[in-house]
Amino acid sequence: MPESQRAALIQALPYGRRYARALTRSQSRGDLLVAESLRTLTTSRPTDNLPALCRLYQEISRHFTAQTEHVPADDTSLSLVQRQLLLLLTLEEVSPPMAAKILDLSEAQAAQETERAYTFLKTGIQTSVLIIEDEPIIAMDIEELVLQCGHKVAGVAHTQEDAIRIARETRPGLILADINLGAGGDGMRAVAEITKTHDAPVIYVTAYPERLLTGETSEPSFVITKPFEPLTLAVATYQAVSRFDLARP
Repeated sequence: MPESQRAALIQALPYGRRYARALTRSQSRGDLLVAESLRTLTTSRPTDNLPALCRLYQEISRHFTAQTEHVPADDTSLSLVQRQLLLLLTLEEVSPPMAAKILDLSEAQAAQETERAYTFLKTGIQTSVLIIEDEPIIAMDIEELVLQCGHKVAGVAHTQEDAIRIARETRPGLILADINLGAGGDGMRAVAEITKTHDAPVIYVTAYPERLLTGETSEPSFVITKPFEPLTLAVATYQAVSRFDLARP
């Protein structure tokens, strides 16, 4: 592989990791999916002119689909293609034509599946959300987005200590956490303490997602970038709390 292509893939890695982890709902499975995809990309010659990041998304999607063919169809949940489309369009902010190309769909097919997925999301999976955010105005904005998505707010914590206390009292169905709480502590440490006794999915919000997705330490499975739209939160929340088993057999 030419050095320029290799360098482009390295730059794409944090975002490929985010996509793979959101698909698999697991840091370890997501990173393994990325590693398998990279092996394919570095040992084959590209047959198209897709940007490196989109080629990585494409290979992750192909490997993921191959690994989850055993999952039975379920009319009460999104299909695998619909999940992939929504994550590409919202979490990764890929354009609709490019998302279709990544998933080997026609633009018409992608548009149809996307519309079905959006319609399904409107019925929603509702849960209670603990918001961990030290900036009061940002916390209010996030609270409004959570309510727009049809969820309940279990509480808003501005410090690490408050987060642990509120989680203990309310047992939220989802935790939406900022990373840096300023003088109030650390969002990841708060979550680590909470999840010792309470098993709830966690979505981290940060303005710098690439700093969390290095693959070097224990890292989150779900990361969304500030600022984010209600639809991005709705998609991430659905993927985090839905019970559709995407794990390998």
